[in-house]
Amino acid sequence: MTGRVGVGVIGAGKISNQYLENLTRFPDLDVRIVADLFTERAAEQAAAYGVRESGPPRQALDHPDVEIIVNLTIPAAHAEVSMAALGAGKHVWTEKPFALDRVAGLELLEKAEGAGLRIGGAPDTFLGAGLQTARRLIERGDIGVPLTGMTLFEVPGPVDDHPNLEVLLSRGAGPLWDMGPYYLTALTQSFGSFRSVVAAGRIARPTRVLQVGPKAGQEISVRVPTHVSVIAEFESGQLATTVLSWDSPHRRVGHVEIVGSEATLSIPDPNHFDGDLRIRRAGDDDWTVVPAAGAVGGRGLGTLDIARAVRAGMPHRASGRLAYHVVDTMAAISESIEGGQIVPVRSSAPEVAAIAEDWDPYARTL
Repeated sequence: MTGRVGVGVIGAGKISNQYLENLTRFPDLDVRIVADLFTERAAEQAAAYGVRESGPPRQALDHPDVEIIVNLTIPAAHAEVSMAALGAGKHVWTEKPFALDRVAGLELLEKAEGAGLRIGGAPDTFLGAGLQTARRLIERGDIGVPLTGMTLFEVPGPVDDHPNLEVLLSRGAGPLWDMGPYYLTALTQSFGSFRSVVAAGRIARPTRVLQVGPKAGQEISVRVPTHVSVIAEFESGQLATTVLSWDSPHRRVGHVEIVGSEATLSIPDPNHFDGDLRIRRAGDDDWTVVPAAGAVGGRGLGTLDIARAVRAGMPHRASGRLAYHVVDTMAAISESIEGGQIVPVRSSAPEVAAIAEDWDPYARTL
């Protein structure tokens, strides 16, 4: 096929606002339908963003003008919906996590590759100006030889009257699976593939009482650690420390530092697409601000990345292999927490070139 790439969005929840805002502005994409099990919600979102059609998920899967399905369903449904999209002959972009376990993740990769289809997964924030500028600085040698990394995310966590409290404290969520993909992906962009991890985790409050919704008053068991500490080793020999916590009374988020032999680089929040960098070289009394250079975009850049790669016959950057490597790493972290030992990461992240500063998501190229 040639020309603009048709897109179908499945999942009309809160995150769909950010996606639809951008997907409908990228001129190489044509959003043809918004779908959801709750068809009224799908219709509202379609109307809000000028999308012509709405309906149930099956309508998007069967749509003849849709080439890419954007899967914005709940984490527990990600693998099932992505597999259905691949079965319908569509390329797939899925929100994080890519899958909830290694088996489901590998099945998706095998299905996509066997069918000659593309699959990719969030986060696509690393395609933005912030993390791409960091990659270019590291590759240019501005910090010398990269040695170690440190990332920190700590917040109070979801309160008892959060409408999705039960989901956030169940398998496939918690700070590791909810926020980990951003920080672990950022580390792969600095050091390459993870080799092994050792981790510890804790649950601050083992039970919670739901305050809103049809299950209000029901006590639930917290099934995932609400604080996770990780030491990771990379294939190239570097080490990184990561803390992901919902147990802090105050917020400290977006902290990513890469220490090199000549300087330390502070990277923008990996949950965002932009932001200034800071560098502090040996002998400096303070940090020097380095503005991010290149395209900012927003959620949906990964879908555009697939679309342009399909037309050009080139590999896409935010690939299923990268998303699976992060799932593999998170599964290894979970196993280390449970077993108290170092756990190897068997997969590898594919190597892809940094994005050129003049790459423009708002230019019509197809």
